[in-house]
Amino acid sequence: MWLPLLGLLFGAIIGSAISFQIPIIFAKYMSVAVLASLDSVFGGIKGVLEETFDGTVLLTGFFTNALLAALLAYLGDRLGVDLYLAAVFAFGVRLFQNLATIRHYLLCRSLKSYKGCPRK
Repeated sequence: MWLPLLGLLFGAIIGSAISFQIPIIFAKYMSVAVLASLDSVFGGIKGVLEETFDGTVLLTGFFTNALLAALLAYLGDRLGVDLYLAAVFAFGVRLFQNLATIRHYLLCRSLKSYKGCPRK
């Protein structure tokens, strides 16, 4: 439990100490990459809470989603159409669905009187 938090803290400290700028031409690619990673993280948390977590599914899903999103962004650049918005929309919807599920599980665990919990 402490190792991921320590890694997050270490990454935040390094990220704030090092000045790194990404060229604006890569902004579309970075946006879908960040959304793909957040989608995988929230999907993994949801899997842990539902007790269905599989590390292989997490990693293959991350790389497949990131590759498809980057391909859509590149193809859209070549065609002159903002196809990356399809990936942004899909990842955005999945992020909010996963976040709602995570919130629901946490409410059920912490508040025994929460009415939305399934009865056991």
